[in-house]
Parts: sequence; structure tokens; C-alpha cells
Amino acid sequence: MAAPAAPFGVYVHIPFCASKCDYCAFATWTDRHHLTDAYLGALRADIQSAIDEGMPPATSIFVGGGTPSMVDGAGLGAVIGLVPVADEAEVTVECNPDDVTDQLLEAYVAHGVNRVSVGVQSMATHVLGALGRMHDQDNVVAAVDAIRRVGLASFNLDVIYGAAGESVDDWRRTVESIVELDPPHVSAYALTIEPGTPLATQPDRHPDDDDQADKYELVDELLAAAGLPNYEISNWSLPGHECRHNVLYWRQQNYRGFGCAAHSHLDGRRWWNVRTPERYIDLVAAGESTEAAGETLDAATRRFERLELQLRMPDGVPLDALDGEALEGLVVRRDRRWVLTRRGRLMANDIATRLRV
Repeated sequence: MAAPAAPFGVYVHIPFCASKCDYCAFATWTDRHHLTDAYLGALRADIQSAIDEGMPPATSIFVGGGTPSMVDGAGLGAVIGLVPVADEAEVTVECNPDDVTDQLLEAYVAHGVNRVSVGVQSMATHVLGALGRMHDQDNVVAAVDAIRRVGLASFNLDVIYGAAGESVDDWRRTVESIVELDPPHVSAYALTIEPGTPLATQPDRHPDDDDQADKYELVDELLAAAGLPNYEISNWSLPGHECRHNVLYWRQQNYRGFGCAAHSHLDGRRWWNVRTPERYIDLVAAGESTEAAGETLDAATRRFERLELQLRMPDGVPLDALDGEALEGLVVRRDRRWVLTRRGRLMANDIATRLRV
């Protein structure tokens, strides 16, 4: 029996959006849809070049953005289908609920997609407005129905808490509505303020730390009660439905990014591509490197990052990596590891500063 393939991820970035969310700092554009065909062609050429250079089969593929579901399903499928994959690879595409149809999902499945991540954010209209989101929350239910009809193996519902005007009751109703859809995976992220975004210039709309802490404890309680244990600070899933691609990131494993602004990692070296789709298209066409910059981590930095990432997950960190006795109530000892408690997860960044490299 052949040994399983070594974990290797492929990320594909689709930079097109219908509108820009007020909190978004990603490399996305609302006015460059005329570049779609050329961009998909550049992705195919770039991926083929990597294959020719010996890129290993992917154990996971993640197509993010931007809004990948805005792109024609067959066109995006042709990009995904070009990537060599290991047996039982996980292949995920991010989707806007308004875009999801049986036809779109069937095109994905025909090219190997077996998981989608739906950007729900909230089930309250006024909260979506506060986030600058445009989708109809009723379409979330329709999207989940379509996912089940086409027989996708797994899916994720993605939500955000802490928007201006969102009460704890609003958040409770969002989470309860999500639970009613019986998803195998939920990601719940605290709204963060990114420099250069519209939200950054409006302090009256910034989230409150105490409010977000209350909402985190609530979502963890409700999802745990629904049989979705936490397996990373912001992620909950049924056993066996964890996002393998994200786990690969959290374990410092290797991955290759394609598309503008996409990041890659190989054995301690990280690099990232040029930011705009025009430059990416032109560089691929010219046969030149799309890398904008990179860095190689020294051993101490790599160890610290590994511990920082391990701390976010249920296995925690080795006893010698942390003075757990001084963090009563924030960590618990399990075998020979320190693991964050629910309250500790709220303070993970502060606790990480105490890690011993």
C-alpha cells in the first residue's frame, strides 16, 4: 500500500468582487472584471509552469478572494482541474450566498471540488449593512439547500461578530440560525480593524473588546452544544470535517499560492506575489517571476511561530514552552501539554508573548 502523500497545499486567489466590504483589506477589486479571462489564463499558465518544475500533488486546494463564485464555474473549474491532487484531496471554493446555484456547484464538482465555504457574516439585515455586505441572508438557506442537493462532501459557514449596531441578541439569532442549517463546519471571526479600510477611518463603528468577548463565549457555547467542538480559536466542526487546508497553515506545512498577492511557503521560506491582477497577468505572459518579495525564517522565529500556532489548537503546546502555573484559568494541563481554556482563547495573543522559544 502506497504511503500517503506529504501534506502540500495550493491556494488560488480570485481578486474580483461586486463590492468592497468596509472591513476588507484583501487584494480585491470591483472594477477589473474585464480582466477575468486573461487572469484565469495566467493562473493556468502559472500552475502549468509549477507542474513542469515538479510541484507535488496537492493534498488540499483552497480558492479564495475576492469572490471566486463570481467567476464562471467552468472557467474556474478548468483552473482547479489543472492542479495535480493526491488521493482524497480536499478542494474548497469560497462562495457568496447570492451566487450559489445548482449549476455553479455542479460545475465545481465536475472539476473535483468537494467543499465550499459560504460567506454568511450575519443573518441580520442591519448588521450586514454595517459590514458593507450586500447579499440577501435568505440566500444562505437556499445555498445550503443547493449544497446538499448536489452532494458536496462538506461545507463551511463563515460569520463575523462585533459590527456596529449588533446586539448580543442579534448575534445569538445569527448563530442559532446557522445551527438550524446543521453545517459540518463553522468559522466565526471577531471583526478587526485593518489600516486603509473605510472602517478604519470611522472610530464610532469600531468593535468593543468586551462585547466581542461575550459574543465569542456565546458562539462557542452554542456550537459546542450543537456537537461542533472547537478545533482552532475561530473554527468549529464535526469530527472529520476540519478544514485540512487551514490545518496545513497552522502546522507550518508547505503550500504554493497562485494569483496576485498569493502567499507561498517552503521549508521556512515565505514569499508573496505582486499585488495587482494586471502585473500578475503581464509577468506570467512574459515568463517572469511573479514574486514581489520574500523572507527566510531563522530557526528561533520558526519555532516561535510554530508554538504560537499550536497554542491556537486543542493540542496546545509542550509544558516547557509556557509557565502554565502562572496562567491559572487561562490554560489547563492535558498530559504533557498546556491547552487554552475558553477564557484563555480570548487572550491567546497576550499568552503567546509568554512562549519560551
